[in-house]
Amino acid sequence: MKLTFLGSTSINGSCPNLYATDRGTYVVQGYKITDPEALVALHDRGMPDTETAVEIPAALLSFAPKDS
Repeated sequence: MKLTFLGSTSINGSCPNLYATDRGTYVVQGYKITDPEALVALHDRGMPDTETAVEIPAALLSFAPKDS
C-alpha cells in the first residue's frame, strides 16, 4: 500500500495525520482509544477485535479532498 501524506494538525509532527492510499482509501493516524466505556460502545456497535479506532480532531478532515 502506498501512502500519500495529505496533512496534519500536529504542531510537533507526530499525530494526527491523514494519508491517501493507492487503493482509493484513507489512513488516519490518531490517538488510540483506551477509554473502557468508549471501547464497549464501539464493540457493541459491531467493531470486531481485529479492528481498532482512533480519535482525531475535526480539523484534520479539512485535508480530505472535497471531490471524494
